[in-house]
Amino acid sequence: MKDHHLTLPALSDPFDIGSVTIRNRSVLAPMSGVTDLPFRRLAWRFGAGLVVTEMVASRELVANRGESWARLKNAGMVPHMVQLAGREAYWMAEAAKISADNGAGIIDINMGCPAKKVTGGYSGSALMREPDHALSLIEATVKAVDVPVTLKMRLGWDSDSINAPEIAARAQAAGVKLITIHGRTRMQFYEGRADWDAIKAVRDVISVPLIANGDVETSTDALEILRRSGADAVMVGRGAQGQPWLPAVLAGHAPPAPGEIADIAVEHYEMMLEFYGIEAGLRHARKHLGWYLDRFAPDMKTDDKVAIMTSKNTGQVVALLRSALQQGAERLSARKAA
Repeated sequence: MKDHHLTLPALSDPFDIGSVTIRNRSVLAPMSGVTDLPFRRLAWRFGAGLVVTEMVASRELVANRGESWARLKNAGMVPHMVQLAGREAYWMAEAAKISADNGAGIIDINMGCPAKKVTGGYSGSALMREPDHALSLIEATVKAVDVPVTLKMRLGWDSDSINAPEIAARAQAAGVKLITIHGRTRMQFYEGRADWDAIKAVRDVISVPLIANGDVETSTDALEILRRSGADAVMVGRGAQGQPWLPAVLAGHAPPAPGEIADIAVEHYEMMLEFYGIEAGLRHARKHLGWYLDRFAPDMKTDDKVAIMTSKNTGQVVALLRSALQQGAERLSARKAA
């Protein structure tokens, strides 16, 4: 198949998924409960090459369930990449049609989610235990739409069933235009370290672009995962929590100045309140505020952190958040200068 890269691709360079050009090679991972529209809008504005929706349950989307439609929403980010999850070929195909009709320029199939509530329904990474069934689902999705279809999966279900190369080759033959591999098995969940070398076995059997995913948190990580996997691009997941600009930084964009982080966090908070409404917005925002504080104000007083995480007074939250992050930024800058 494709020769391994003699030189590493520059993450700032564009690449193609089928007929769709992606502006750089640093991609924000789809993360359920994290990469909602406010988060994606920030990551895109900073300069991520591509952002992907949270996992959309195919059957629920076809059944017109409200949460699935909320996850499908876009805000002018092109291409709009929608990740679908499901077990049955019919529902996946129908959901793909709905997604494409509502602006999706790329459809991604989820075969990587390790969550028990997903695998318990034999979706997500559980599909890797049934390659023939998984292929029927992939084929139906590809046939249903004219936009490129991609596939995200893990190395295998467990260390005794590393079958990502086999599935990847069959998926490419079925018309999939890009493969993303998270360098862990399902049974590892997020424990230990992602095996970047193991992703290379997928590179050996496909010629479509390959994205490598797992534990990418710095520019050094990004270059190393490319070198060891032979991948064309990187995907950033948990490393972007509390710093939605990280994919853009890996692609060569400047990070925000320390003094700007408080403004970004406050804007993110207000975007979530607007998107979800106050009550649901407060609930959804807490984990994001916690990530900002853990990264940039690790020394703040416990009482103040509890107030930020629990208060329903949005003005109080904004004031405390801004103060904590401004002070934290000053401390972090002082440490770097020392």
